[in-house]
Amino acid sequence: MQPNINSMTRKELEKLKANVDKALTRVEKTEMKEALAAAEKAAKAHGFSLAEITGGGAPAAKTIIKKTKTTKKPSPPKYANPADKTQTWSGKGRQPEWFKAAMASGKTPDDVAI
Repeated sequence: MQPNINSMTRKELEKLKANVDKALTRVEKTEMKEALAAAEKAAKAHGFSLAEITGGGAPAAKTIIKKTKTTKKPSPPKYANPADKTQTWSGKGRQPEWFKAAMASGKTPDDVAI
């Protein structure tokens, strides 16, 4: 019996997803063990051990290397709102509304520079 995913709630779908993920992990481990056993059997049929062919012990389980995310320092502010000095802008990205308003009123970027 297949579940009708169109009528399931978010919570039910998340539980189903977690169960599928667990099942996939279990199947992957089983398939990996079977592949290793088949490779050892094939190596033995040719008179070698798998360790001799691979140049070491049995191949290690799949290793996942996660890239560490480097955090960038925010750019220092170059401009400040003349009406509220706590509002600043680095000059990068979208212009804040207060900067646009200042430019529209005839000020130059040097007028609002820090």
